[in-house]
Amino acid sequence: MDVTFTIGHKEYTLQAQDGEERLLRRAAALLDEEAGKIVEQAGRMPEPRLLLLAGLMLADRMSSVEDRALAAERELARTRSAASGTVTSEVQRSMEELVARAESLAERAEGKGGTKA
Repeated sequence: MDVTFTIGHKEYTLQAQDGEERLLRRAAALLDEEAGKIVEQAGRMPEPRLLLLAGLMLADRMSSVEDRALAAERELARTRSAASGTVTSEVQRSMEELVARAESLAERAEGKGGTKA
């Protein structure tokens, strides 16, 4: 299917497979947005240069988003690890309390049983 879109006031038509039209239009809209920012700041320029600069700006933005995503994933892993450690230490502390209680009850039971014998 042919998909027509505009980047920097120029119309383009590309072939897209069924189901990919929306993705192509979205990508073209992002590229057009970046091209528009460049034209606002620098004025008109040759089409290859405009597309190159717009592509580089998008690549830079994507790189920044990837860096933030990686940092968020690392922070999530640290948080999960810390939470897991907390749960583990809380469970261990509870188990130690239960053992202490059980030993105390066993000593009392032995004490009561020992006085009867």
